[in-house]
Amino acid sequence: MSTSTMTGFAACVRFILRRNWIRLLLWAAILAIMIPVVYDSQQQAFPTQSARDEYAQIANTPAVAAMTGLPYAAGSLGGILVIKIWMTLAVALGFASIFLVTRNGRADEEAGRTELLRSASLGRHAYSVANYVVVGALSVVTGALISLLCLAANLPVAGSLVMGASIAGTGLMFMGIAAICGQLSSTSRGANSLGVAIMALFYFIRAGADLQANGMQASPLSWFSPIGWAQNMRAFGQDTWWPVLAIVGLTVLACAVALRIESRRDLGMGLLPERRGPAGASAFLGHPVGLVLRLQRGSLIGWLLGAMVSGLFFGGVAQAMTSVLDPANPFAQSFVGSSATMLDGVLGLFILFNGLLAGAFAVQCLAGARSEEASGRLESQLAGAVSRMRWLTAQVAVAAIGSAVMLLLSGYLTGVASNGAATGGQLAAASFAYWPAVLVMLGLMLCLHGILPRLSVSLSWAVYGISMGVAMFGGLFSLSQTAIKATPFGAVPRLPAENLTMTPLVVLTVIAAVLAILGFWSFRTRDVTAE
Repeated sequence: MSTSTMTGFAACVRFILRRNWIRLLLWAAILAIMIPVVYDSQQQAFPTQSARDEYAQIANTPAVAAMTGLPYAAGSLGGILVIKIWMTLAVALGFASIFLVTRNGRADEEAGRTELLRSASLGRHAYSVANYVVVGALSVVTGALISLLCLAANLPVAGSLVMGASIAGTGLMFMGIAAICGQLSSTSRGANSLGVAIMALFYFIRAGADLQANGMQASPLSWFSPIGWAQNMRAFGQDTWWPVLAIVGLTVLACAVALRIESRRDLGMGLLPERRGPAGASAFLGHPVGLVLRLQRGSLIGWLLGAMVSGLFFGGVAQAMTSVLDPANPFAQSFVGSSATMLDGVLGLFILFNGLLAGAFAVQCLAGARSEEASGRLESQLAGAVSRMRWLTAQVAVAAIGSAVMLLLSGYLTGVASNGAATGGQLAAASFAYWPAVLVMLGLMLCLHGILPRLSVSLSWAVYGISMGVAMFGGLFSLSQTAIKATPFGAVPRLPAENLTMTPLVVLTVIAAVLAILGFWSFRTRDVTAE
């Protein structure tokens, strides 16, 4: 790589940092802060070694292996921490890397900003390398924060360092994969979809490998997934370092391949040609709802599959979790809420998680409306016979109905897999009770989309994150029930643990309707704004 191709590299780094510093800060802070939150909760849940040994027996199940990996050190606090949070943090950092690389790479090229920057004295590879450096630094900093917080909790030094390094390595590897995806696809939507699809493939390869494991001995299949590579470092177990060196080497190789492709292709084009669509569209595709379903079909299928997997998993471990948690333990009481039995409390907690999952889907789905507007595609749609209200109604309808289907499906499968703890119909109804809370999140995002379009996505995710944290962990932080009930998801009764009261559901529905009306009215009267 010649010096001329890197001209302006430092300026590009500063530009990307200035444009993304809030996103980078939030990703690093939120992922790292989960370490002390989860560690504190497990200390209270499993205060003695005998309690941890009992949990180790329960954790040694195929369901746990498929979802979170082999429970190789489930009898220690560090091993329990790995089971509970490692997979979540690693996959979340992978998502962050994919989305940020695409946002600063293929999305800028698609919008014409890269061409504008290169019209000056910017080198061909300067912006791409700066993008990789900044996003790679996010993984390194996040991993370092995780290690420091593990050390602050008095966990073993070697395990704490491996914990942070393994999670950082996962983020780095998916940053390299996203770099190649950005060169293959000619659109940001395609690059993100390809990156997420590859992540899902590697996740399922890792899950299949752990299901085929011989005891705690990893299957050779796990080495065909970068998630498996990082997981086989086994923090707080064997504390193996060499996989992270291989991950870093593969990341550098992936970025080099991406830069090589960039030097040989035309600006604005992807290596993979755009697939031609059919010459004529069906009547359904000509309707705004049909177009939204067509554009969101990959996301819809992914979220529905996730709801199915989570429902089956929660139902399968509900009774096992009940046997582990002590009803007299203050942590268990604050975590599962007030209920006649511990089983009802555990089921209520799992149904709450189903509601949170549906809420995340709704926010992500409606964020597509902002993406269409920011990219300029909305103007071409409104230039025809489609009105603003009809277009926006289609976006909202898909998000609302899709979230309702997710709630019913995940709740029903939780009941089916619960081995008689509850029926599918009972838990489907309990899960559907969270739909008004999901509608509040939709109404809020719709209102922000009308009033503050450029900030609508980030503010909606921030409110969702706060509501999720309070609803899930409010009891752990000794928050009052008044504060918990003031959030959308905390206001819904935890069925079957609590009695059903319609008042909070009606209030949430009214709030959602008011926010939606404000959003529709504001969108109808404001200008269409690109990013």
